[in-house]
Amino acid sequence: MSFKDFKLVPHIMQAVKNCGFVTPTPIQQQTIAHILEGRDLLGLAQTGTGKTAAFILPIVQQLLSKKTKNIRTLIIAPTRELAEQIHAFASEIIAGTGLRSMAVYGGVSKHSQLNRIRQGVDIVVACPGRLLDIINDRAIDLRNIENLVLDEADHMFDQGFLPDIRRILKNLPQKRQTLVFSATMPTEIRKLAEDILYKPVSVQVNKIKPADTVEHSLYSVSQSDKTRLLLEVLRENSTTTTLVFTRTKYKAKNLAAKLSKEGFKAISLQGNMTQNKRQQALQGFKNGTYTTLVATDIAARGIDVSGISHVINFDAPDTAEAYIHRTGRTGRAQCTGKAVTFATAEDNKIIHSIERSLEKPLYRHPMSLQKIEKTEQVRCTSPEKKVKSFRGKKKKAYQGSKARHSGTGSAPIFGLTVHCK
Repeated sequence: MSFKDFKLVPHIMQAVKNCGFVTPTPIQQQTIAHILEGRDLLGLAQTGTGKTAAFILPIVQQLLSKKTKNIRTLIIAPTRELAEQIHAFASEIIAGTGLRSMAVYGGVSKHSQLNRIRQGVDIVVACPGRLLDIINDRAIDLRNIENLVLDEADHMFDQGFLPDIRRILKNLPQKRQTLVFSATMPTEIRKLAEDILYKPVSVQVNKIKPADTVEHSLYSVSQSDKTRLLLEVLRENSTTTTLVFTRTKYKAKNLAAKLSKEGFKAISLQGNMTQNKRQQALQGFKNGTYTTLVATDIAARGIDVSGISHVINFDAPDTAEAYIHRTGRTGRAQCTGKAVTFATAEDNKIIHSIERSLEKPLYRHPMSLQKIEKTEQVRCTSPEKKVKSFRGKKKKAYQGSKARHSGTGSAPIFGLTVHCK
């Protein structure tokens, strides 16, 4: 199939060519025609398969058929990074047409956003919180919305955005086209989506799982050994551009600092950073200033960086769906990638869930003899000297550990058992 089959106007066809698109992806093949017909749609596809273009291209075609001074398209996204990315792609497609797009999210000046709205805009890409703030100020008119898009809908509904979405919907006309796109859609979330769709076309491209171009593996490791293991993996693998996921903002910040001290070009991306700092970190990761980005799950959606070689789950995700989104940052656009998970004994349940989703077991990495011997040396040499630096409970705990590891005892290292003499 060709983009010509959709009978897109010459300007869009040229923009498609400029973007390097050759043929429509499966999700684009099965959705663009329905959107051009004005149908509501529920579109499900693996991450990295071209969902943004699937709704932006037909919407721009509709907007070009007539021009007004009203906001006619509202796209809602769960994160600032995703909102900015959608806005950037829309701006690329509409360049030279007279249409205007803007992104609306918190962490930056609301005053400048209000000025932009007053100047006139056709497409608004927004995060729910800041959009509601502007609605409450009565500074935006959404009564002429023709197209509503909810991107990454499962994340918005599942992470507490549903009340905000409901309030936003009250400010939109009932007669509109509504498009819901997502990489995952659990049954209960699907029901919520269908509440706001009118006779929707449902499109699902393949089973919702990570792309086949991604290799999946894990290391069994104790929590205390994770940082050392990460350093080994980064040093010994051809990790050209690596995205490392942690559970907390504090850990992302500290881990990036440790990697920097070890000589890696690393930066963190997490919610406590200002929007300018977040954009600088992301831009630096995209242009190669940084080769390792340590992030919380805010980077699991909306991060479209070409050539990410590895995604490393320093902390295992909470759900199989989160794993799909994280690992979807690599292996995009038919490129190959590797997804590595550091798993402790407490992660057994989620690992089994991930393997059910993949329909195959994760490859378990053995550690090399050289690494084990080095670790054995560190842990088993002159323990008496180390005991002196411990106090109270720490001293007792170490002495107990020393007793267990004396003689021909054993110690778990990187998930393996190493014998100490």
